[in-house]
Amino acid sequence: MPAQPRTVAALTALAAVTGITTLGPGAGPAAADAREPLRYVALGDSFSAGSGVLPLDPSAPLLCARTTKNYPHLLAASLGAKLTDVTCGGARTKDLATSQYPGVAPQLDALKSDTELVTLTIGGNDNSTFINSILACGTAGALSGGKGSPCKDAHGDSFKEQIDAKTYPAVKASLNQIKARSPKAKAAILGYPWITPAKSVPGCFAKMPIAEGDVPYLRDLQGHLNNAVRRAAAETGTTFVDMDAASDAHDACRPLGERWIEPMLFGTNFVPVHPNAAGEAGMAAQAAKALKLS
Repeated sequence: MPAQPRTVAALTALAAVTGITTLGPGAGPAAADAREPLRYVALGDSFSAGSGVLPLDPSAPLLCARTTKNYPHLLAASLGAKLTDVTCGGARTKDLATSQYPGVAPQLDALKSDTELVTLTIGGNDNSTFINSILACGTAGALSGGKGSPCKDAHGDSFKEQIDAKTYPAVKASLNQIKARSPKAKAAILGYPWITPAKSVPGCFAKMPIAEGDVPYLRDLQGHLNNAVRRAAAETGTTFVDMDAASDAHDACRPLGERWIEPMLFGTNFVPVHPNAAGEAGMAAQAAKALKLS
């Protein structure tokens, strides 16, 4: 989907701030400054809300655990955009169109016909994929003393099958709903940054009690989810923000200062196994790159 003129202007301003290549001939910050702020709506789950990072957003429902340091706030600040942030921890695709909590409007209600930019992460909570797989593998890993692949042996392809059968079509339908409500908007859906490394790392078991054979199993499962989101994006004309390469050396097994995802145990976030402030900044940077004109 081609960017709309106001989106191009705002992204040009972002280029000036971040050092990204200029978007087009004659474009520059002065052109963007003469326009109204970009109308930006942020949707999505805890990876978009930045759940676990402080300070909390005082405008958000407490149960959403949204921070003012999430990637939508960072991206909006760089763009000089007018942000409407309705991201909420725990959101599933169904919560885009229905109320997640009493008194909390469906997230899609924030979209208007004149919305110019939309971002989101969604899908990881559908079928409880993230929490069920991490809890199952963490429990199995603790009971096995970190040996073997007890989680893979017990669950096999069941998580992947749920993603293919339920999550992928739900994400695709949600992206089509976004297009229908805001047809002029540039929409981008982010993949999830890596939670586990590609293989077991010495010393990580204390923080992420996952058996050595299940570390690549969880990594492969997350890759499968990201590929389902990527496919849904391609089929709906939505920009996919690929986090794979950018987050590869920033998984939860990395030391503080390098990791973008906090581990199950001994982390800094009040919500474990979620992006920290550096992770949210990394997601903002990748979204900015994906949204520039090629």
